[in-house]
Amino acid sequence: MTPAGDVEPWDGSAPLRWYVAADDRWHDPAVDAGVRHERVDGTAVFETRLRIPSGDAVQRVWSVADAGGLTLVEVANDSPLPIACAFTRPDVLTTRPPTDVPIQGIDLPAGTVVVPIGHRTRAVVALSHSGGLTALPGGLPDSAAVVRGWVTRTDAASRLDLPDAALVSAVRAARCEIALAGPSDPGDDPERFLLGVAELVRMAEIDRRGAGQLAADVAHAVEIVAERESTLAAAALDAAGVVLAAAGERRALSDLARIIASRAPATLVPAAVDVDADAADVATVAAVERRIAAGGRLFPDGIPTAWMGQGLEAHGLIGGPSSRVSVAVRWHGPNPAVLWDVTGDRLALSCDVGVEPWGTEAPSGETLWRLPA
Repeated sequence: MTPAGDVEPWDGSAPLRWYVAADDRWHDPAVDAGVRHERVDGTAVFETRLRIPSGDAVQRVWSVADAGGLTLVEVANDSPLPIACAFTRPDVLTTRPPTDVPIQGIDLPAGTVVVPIGHRTRAVVALSHSGGLTALPGGLPDSAAVVRGWVTRTDAASRLDLPDAALVSAVRAARCEIALAGPSDPGDDPERFLLGVAELVRMAEIDRRGAGQLAADVAHAVEIVAERESTLAAAALDAAGVVLAAAGERRALSDLARIIASRAPATLVPAAVDVDADAADVATVAAVERRIAAGGRLFPDGIPTAWMGQGLEAHGLIGGPSSRVSVAVRWHGPNPAVLWDVTGDRLALSCDVGVEPWGTEAPSGETLWRLPA
């Protein structure tokens, strides 16, 4: 997807561009002012709003596996007057016949399909991934259903409810990209390879057998990362533990524990956090989650100033290879009331943001941290 809402197929075929004829003129999303483009809730469903008289033309794009794979493009007319939408590929599938009115006022490629859209209605077209279709099938999931599916799929790794909604969207977007494109090459970027494979394990996209098949690549990536001092090293090594635990590689886990113990203390939280959902990658996931929990340490860099006084929840964070940590924060005046829950292997928790250091080995509970004045 481009910021203008153009669909650029992975197979290298011609992009699918769209133009809107309103009652004033043809509108080109690539050059018009007032175009707003974003992911819906950080998922792999994209929305582009194009300003037209008295409203918007709202385009949404998503893909489904039905009928051999389809990329669906919906344009909703959120205005009181009818519009027409032109799509620049003749092979788009439609549910209604395109108009046979000649295109005037704009130069468009040969074969452009124009679909009329009444006021407060919508039209859907699609590109087939496999070919062989002559019309758009019925019964396909709409964009809202696909958004819900992506949210469920990505939140299986961890569910975040943070004061900064942009961080939550960035984490979800990074996971969508990992699910669609897979992890980085272990030789080119071993840190992101380990982080990416761990996310696939956490989302249940890779099972025990799949994790076992990747164990050799994980071990090789660990060897490379262990010799580095990158800002992602600590997170990547913890991620390797998640994969090795899923694979049942106990001996490799013992070797990994020795490697981590032998390393000099390092920054637990990666410094850079890209909150642009379109630019976020798997390193963003690590940076956001490790603000809250890194191993057994809660808020290792302190509670972010922008989060002070605001409630938050984080469920299923990585505490260890087979340990998951959930944390909720509520505020009693200037002091945070913290609830925690540890599942899986036993894990000691600690935090030093309060006046006095805090620690516990209880699997669940709540406490009040008194912050310095």
